[in-house]
Amino acid sequence: MNKITFTLAAALLGTAAHAQDSLSVVGSWSGLPLHKNFEAPFWTTALPQAAGGDIEVALTTHDQMGIAGGDVFRMMSQGVFDVGMTAADYAVSDSAALEGLDVPLVASDANEAKAALDAARPMMDDIFETVFNAHVIGTAPYPAQIVFCNAPITGLGDLKGLKVRASGRMTANVLEGLGSEAVTMAFGEVPGALQRGVIDCAVTGAGSGYSSGWWEVSTHLLPLALGGWDPVVAAIRLDRWNAMDADMQTTLTTSFQEQIEAPAWAEAQANMSAEIACLTGGAECPLGDTRDMTLVEATAADEALVKDLLITTILPEWSARAGGDWGQRWNDTVGATTGVTFVAN
Repeated sequence: MNKITFTLAAALLGTAAHAQDSLSVVGSWSGLPLHKNFEAPFWTTALPQAAGGDIEVALTTHDQMGIAGGDVFRMMSQGVFDVGMTAADYAVSDSAALEGLDVPLVASDANEAKAALDAARPMMDDIFETVFNAHVIGTAPYPAQIVFCNAPITGLGDLKGLKVRASGRMTANVLEGLGSEAVTMAFGEVPGALQRGVIDCAVTGAGSGYSSGWWEVSTHLLPLALGGWDPVVAAIRLDRWNAMDADMQTTLTTSFQEQIEAPAWAEAQANMSAEIACLTGGAECPLGDTRDMTLVEATAADEALVKDLLITTILPEWSARAGGDWGQRWNDTVGATTGVTFVAN
């Protein structure tokens, strides 16, 4: 951790230190709608109000702190702050089992994605308690992770041979199975890399891509959830959770579900078509001006190709890498919910 990070973390913790009950919280990307529309209002206003003024929150985000998304849960577990919110995919280097929380194309819409994640909740709880000494508060989605390309494509098969920024390890494995070169790259580095030709394509949500200007450096949009739904997990350090009284635990959990989890998942489902229209010249755009990317229609054959890869190669390899009984647990929960099962190693 560099000097700037130490300074910011100390300030974050110091701000909350004087309250009757206090939380230091690190949220997800500061510039994206999830944080601006849900996280910030919840932590700074809704939760303190729900707690009757008995809790105070000091909020920042990992990018404002100057740390990587993959460091959030690890630093939380070390006591640098109390609560962390970031994409589970960012933390897979700490636990291969986490990859199973967001598998590409097992869900075709946000409702199915939420059902799959709910089914995986016992797995998630075990991973966070064991690996990060943390209690899961809840989840929220980024939008479906679709494909932006600064290269002419007509379908999924055209990604073969292209360099594609993956949104997570499972997505990277799928891309490699399709014959692409999967590239690991921080979200904020993507526009420049697309512009310079370092990569040809990249995976993110339609709304995130719109807000971050990916339409300026991309020409074609393939609205296939190749990167899954990239769920963000909110977790609190276990000793901090255990120090709360039962009423405060209930207030935190219930308020999070009502103010972030339920509305963010509902918005993800409602907004996907509108956000794609914003990028591809639709008549109306709730985000601002419409853009002129070329829409490449996803086909049933594209989805079938990916699901075959998942069943025959990707999920069995993940099961072996995760070890233990994670593969069978996935089949019994997520697989039973989605209808996608495999032979676990």
